[in-house]
Amino acid sequence: MSANIGSTMQWIQPLETLPSGDTRDIGGKGAALHRLWAGRIRVPKTLCVTTRAYRDFVNHAGLREKIYLELSRKEFAEMRWEEIWDAAQRLRLLFLRSSLPLEMASSMRQAITQAFGERMMVVRSSSPEEDLSGHSFAGLHASYTHLQGCEDVMHHIRLVWASLWSDAALLYRQELGLDALTSTMAVLVQEMIPGQVSGICFTRDPTGLECGVIEAVHGMNPPLVDGKITPDRRMIDTATGAVIEHRAPASRKQWQQPTATAGAAPLSALPDFLQDQPPLTPAQVDRLWTTAVRVAAMAAAPQDIEWTFDKEELVLLQARPITTVSRPAEGDNRSWYLSLHRSLENLLELRRRIEEEWIPRMRQTADEVADIDPGALDDADLAAEIRRRWEINQHWTAIYWEDFIPFAHGMRLFGQVYNETMVPDDPYEFMLLLRHQDLISVRRNRQLADLAAAVRQRPQRARALERGDFNALDAAFRERLDAFVLRYGDLSCPVTGAVECAPDTGALANILLEMATLPETVPTNGGDLPSAALEAAFLDACPAGSMEDCRQLLSLARSSYRLRDDDNILLGAIEARLIAAAQEGRKRSRDNSAGLSEVLAELGLDTADHAPRAKAGAPPPAVSERQITGQPAGPGLVRGRARVIVEHSDIAQFKRGEIIVCDGVDPNMTFVMPLAAGIVERRGGMLIHGAIIAREYGLPCVTGVADATTRITTGQTITVDGYLGIVTIGEK
Repeated sequence: MSANIGSTMQWIQPLETLPSGDTRDIGGKGAALHRLWAGRIRVPKTLCVTTRAYRDFVNHAGLREKIYLELSRKEFAEMRWEEIWDAAQRLRLLFLRSSLPLEMASSMRQAITQAFGERMMVVRSSSPEEDLSGHSFAGLHASYTHLQGCEDVMHHIRLVWASLWSDAALLYRQELGLDALTSTMAVLVQEMIPGQVSGICFTRDPTGLECGVIEAVHGMNPPLVDGKITPDRRMIDTATGAVIEHRAPASRKQWQQPTATAGAAPLSALPDFLQDQPPLTPAQVDRLWTTAVRVAAMAAAPQDIEWTFDKEELVLLQARPITTVSRPAEGDNRSWYLSLHRSLENLLELRRRIEEEWIPRMRQTADEVADIDPGALDDADLAAEIRRRWEINQHWTAIYWEDFIPFAHGMRLFGQVYNETMVPDDPYEFMLLLRHQDLISVRRNRQLADLAAAVRQRPQRARALERGDFNALDAAFRERLDAFVLRYGDLSCPVTGAVECAPDTGALANILLEMATLPETVPTNGGDLPSAALEAAFLDACPAGSMEDCRQLLSLARSSYRLRDDDNILLGAIEARLIAAAQEGRKRSRDNSAGLSEVLAELGLDTADHAPRAKAGAPPPAVSERQITGQPAGPGLVRGRARVIVEHSDIAQFKRGEIIVCDGVDPNMTFVMPLAAGIVERRGGMLIHGAIIAREYGLPCVTGVADATTRITTGQTITVDGYLGIVTIGEK
């Protein structure tokens, strides 16, 4: 009996019994909250799930070995940000699919029921490394509001534990030199305070200005923290506590109504009588600032404080030191990608801008430029046209990085929400709801298949293609072939729409001949998948009041998935026009056209665009039955002959049934996918282009295989296990 009581106290404790100042068991937030309570500052009623509970759960579920396996697939410093996100998703799902030990679950139910009954609750992270003076982890670990009932709370406790392994938290730990494998997590379970006015207070402006900051909104805090509501902002003189400046928002029209019993309702209209009224009165500002200064003195450090007014009583929800995130190592741009984590609202605005503005303009620009024949211009006009096309290409490349790349987060956001909602066996089951979005590259491949069928129907066409004698083709077929080249290029280039980028420009003929050997109907390994049933199940499982958000998120993810393939082809259509003008300019510059030579040199176009790269050094000798690991990206198991792609021109020799091995599949290589049996990539990530195309065609795929193009040679037999992320080299 006493042993059980001891275990219970080690797993979950009331705030009042927590050890003062010791973060090892209760984490940074727990220690800070206990300090506030001991200083007679009102805080929410709180239970702390200790780090002991985390360790016992991990050991009971056998997760420590699985975590080690995930983080040992590749040296962490060599992992791309997409691979880190993948690993984080798999780890997150491990936590959700594992049950609490029975005694622990029973103890938590008893403690939570006794403390909170049927009241709404909040669950917050409290890592021992969190909210310390040297590093804060602010926003990197998860917190959840508007929870009700023991089962809901315990589900979200596991989500908070899992957030220890998010991509952002893993990267931050690496920057700080912390060992992820020895990290632990405490969790705070608090009553949900239905505040009428809420906000954030910084006792020192985190941007470096010599003043304090108070941000306030009517209602509750989540919309402010999530960036959904613009707050009233006051700048405070730290010496006198006087308000230096009050910046009111353009409008106060929305709020999250204070309630102690309802779930997380969507934002509603702010009552008319509050729209012209600042959330805080002068007396409340004075009381809040006085309390904040006291908290900073107690902690001996400037503080970032989350607060709310419950009627007239000030309640501090949490307090942490103001810190600056460390800078990543020079040349490591993975942390930049954390800025691509966007909210649903931000992604919806990106989608509108991309689909309604950028894509129509890109297509219009490409068509307008295509109407100008560089060969018909004199040297001066050609030089001007080359510069104009270069500037157009630079403009759209900048938009690609500014808007198109961040929009890819739509898939990741949906994947995270889907996994938290459905807790599937496969962490990438959500991809089944995104397939078959009529990708440009798939439409191109259907046109190739139609051309190949026409070759299959008339053997004389095949013979003409084998000889490379396009003039011997009949007029009807030649017209169709010319229309394909005009739209998609001759397949000799890594840019869609460009032509003659390699000395041997017979890529299109070679691929058509190979595709003509396929049967009329080519089954895919994926088959028909029950995406409609999965969609219905997902929407049914959405929390009450969130159905429309779930629908929007799914639609957004499908658009994001489609654009992840289409964006490079759309951009390539513009770049192809630059390549054509530069090719004409280089041809004339060899005849001593000084003006053209100067422009080409200035813009870095004086050498052939996409010239073949130097061959890689000799690969190591083949090793029989050698297994190399990567990331599972396309389910399935296949054995076949490897075709290693070092230069884009290598793709023209691709044969039916081969396994493509490359640095990374791009949209301008995917015309061979109907021929391929599998994919192996050096670049990693479930949502990189090669993985998307693998799922679209039902191909086994492994990504993130270090040195794939040097450890594997063309002609070797390899086995691709897309379930486990393993590539085996050798016949056996």
